[in-house]
Amino acid sequence: MDTDNPPFPVCSTISDVERDTGLAKETLRVWERRYAFPQPQRDAFGERLYSAEQVRKLRLVKRLLDLGFRPGKIIGHSSDALQALAARHSAAAAPDDPRLHACLALCQAYQTDALRAALSQALLEMGLRHFVTDLVAPLTTRVGASWACGQLAVYGEHLFTETLQMVLRTAIFLTQQADRPGLAAPRILLTTLPQERHGLSLLMVEALCVADGAHCISLGVQTPLQDIVEAAHTLRADIVALSFSSCNNTRQAQDGLNGLRAGLPAAVELWAGGAAMAPMKRRPASVHVLDLPQVAGALADWRRRRAKSCQIP
Repeated sequence: MDTDNPPFPVCSTISDVERDTGLAKETLRVWERRYAFPQPQRDAFGERLYSAEQVRKLRLVKRLLDLGFRPGKIIGHSSDALQALAARHSAAAAPDDPRLHACLALCQAYQTDALRAALSQALLEMGLRHFVTDLVAPLTTRVGASWACGQLAVYGEHLFTETLQMVLRTAIFLTQQADRPGLAAPRILLTTLPQERHGLSLLMVEALCVADGAHCISLGVQTPLQDIVEAAHTLRADIVALSFSSCNNTRQAQDGLNGLRAGLPAAVELWAGGAAMAPMKRRPASVHVLDLPQVAGALADWRRRRAKSCQIP
């Protein structure tokens, strides 16, 4: 028996596609009517099934949407054309840093030990804050683009993530042990909502906060909303920080933030960031939406507000 080729192609349900690409089910249905893509098959129950090639193209479309393209301008192109377009724009957006190109090459060659050594050396040279904003953030974007463009296997992206997490967690532990006399240290609770299973951006935020003298408590990913509220109360959090990757659609992010803001005490600030926040038209009230370079300024603002409130008789 020939076991190399399965008798039936592996297909994804619409829920699988929403989870894996960050494109909402409603968006997929609208595109199906408006652009005749995607064109799913139907199972015996009438449910949509998407081929691996359609999912690949949808990942590329999502990547280009994140880069600012409009769906009507790109959906008609082939996957190969989209891949080339994504590769060109990702390369143009990357800083011209030899360390970034060297780390990306090691990642694409699956040389994890050498990658860990290169990242650790860069951390020593750059310091934790600049390491995150100037190397890790653009490198993560390039690795994601390599995966979307077919230049990196899924397991290669996982190897990169695990390697980077190891380096960042070690740096966070060592930095958090350092004394910061005279500097107010907000207690920051970091996590993601249940639909968000990616934690690398959250770890990057934690590193930046620790580098600025904050006391960070991470719950990891996929924490139920009510558990976040209870943890914020029990652990006396001053700030709750959430991350939303591009695989989390804006409607889910907005609903989660609205529910969390309603459940948290008014004195607890709510911070949010990530690729899913950029296209959000109506951002929830009383939520601080931040990019990575804005974290240091947000912490400085928190300290100023705290000092001012302490001066009020």
